[in-house]
Amino acid sequence: MKRLFRIVGALTFAALLIPMGKIAAQSSDTVALTLNEALEIAKSQSLTVQVADKEIEKTGYAKKGAYAALFPQIDASGSYQRTIKKQTMAMSMNGQTQKISVGTDNVYNAGLSAQMPLVNVALWKSLNISGLNVEMAVEQARASRQNLINQVEQAFYTCLLASDLCKVYKENYQNAKDNYEKVKAQYESGRVAKYDMIRAEVNMQNAEPNVYDSQNSLTLALWQLKALMGINLSTKIKCVGSLSDYTSKMQELVMASDSVNLENNSNMRQLDIQSRILDETLKMQRSQFLPSLGLSASYSYVSMSNDFKINHYQWNPYSTAALGLSIPVFSGGQKRNTIRQTKVQMEQLELQKENARRGLEVSVKQSLSSMETALKQYNAAKATLEGAQTGFEIASKMYEVGRATVLDVNDANLALLQAKLNLHQSIHSFLVAKSALELTLGVNNNE
Repeated sequence: MKRLFRIVGALTFAALLIPMGKIAAQSSDTVALTLNEALEIAKSQSLTVQVADKEIEKTGYAKKGAYAALFPQIDASGSYQRTIKKQTMAMSMNGQTQKISVGTDNVYNAGLSAQMPLVNVALWKSLNISGLNVEMAVEQARASRQNLINQVEQAFYTCLLASDLCKVYKENYQNAKDNYEKVKAQYESGRVAKYDMIRAEVNMQNAEPNVYDSQNSLTLALWQLKALMGINLSTKIKCVGSLSDYTSKMQELVMASDSVNLENNSNMRQLDIQSRILDETLKMQRSQFLPSLGLSASYSYVSMSNDFKINHYQWNPYSTAALGLSIPVFSGGQKRNTIRQTKVQMEQLELQKENARRGLEVSVKQSLSSMETALKQYNAAKATLEGAQTGFEIASKMYEVGRATVLDVNDANLALLQAKLNLHQSIHSFLVAKSALELTLGVNNNE
């Protein structure tokens, strides 16, 4: 367990050292971040991860506190007693009753007491449960990191998509603008009708709002990424690369849907740990039927006096030691019913595990299906893009020689725009589905 703490601490320090140093060095400029750098910053700055790490630390202290029950519990005590009315004893002697006052006005007591368990099976089992609670906290922290990685990856891909779409809409607007200038020149020379110039102008104006909308989408996507990374929203960042840089990953789809391994899935791991906790709980509850043996000892000094001349007090030592044996006999059936309740919880947990496994298998199949669909869409869009680019160039040339109308050019430009959008969207869909698949399989923790 100490090794797990060292790993978490080392990873947090390393993640904080490199990327945040880069941001500090470029705080006045726009910081260019790769996906790995964004992930490292997020894992070191995210409040979600920090809360999970604190949970590990808290349960670690709880485990150490549980082990303290095995050691002697030593307490110091002191007391002062003032007698207001002394107790009177009556004695009959020679037919006469005599009364004697017993005790002193002041009684002082000071000493130490210690007790510790010698044989307590229930206590030993509870220590195992404390250790499993630490293991559960570590796994929950791992799940927090995996979820954060998934969110940052998807946000990073969304930023790349927004950036690519912004470029596409700018290219589309530039094509419409170039076409409008050509048509306008031909109209001024009397070669085309005014209708063609109006249509070209309207087409250019319709393309302009898409540029502003795409720029706004990019800004929102960057804000979302910075929020997930845990950095100031006023920090200027940009994502390095484009979606086309990840097309090589689209050829890695070789996993068969019938060979799914969910052993690394964090939800399944947590359910397994819960099952082990219930198993240890059942053993602890059964051990409550067994006798327990404890040792106790005390050592104290007592002084009694009728005055307050402390220098003349006589302190008398008093010490005891005892072994205590406790044998459970009858508790009204409470322990047996508690055991039955735990057994029902174990049966419920097994049903939950099976239900969770089925849901995860469906999630894996959905991710694989989405990846396959995105791959087909990419191949189709890639072939379409080549044809759309060629079609737009031909339509532009034909319009220049008078063999095509402005509507043909507009249609060709729109087809080119749609092909580019489909291409980038298919890559984004593939990467998002791949990230979701890695989260389900529990293999996206790139530490």
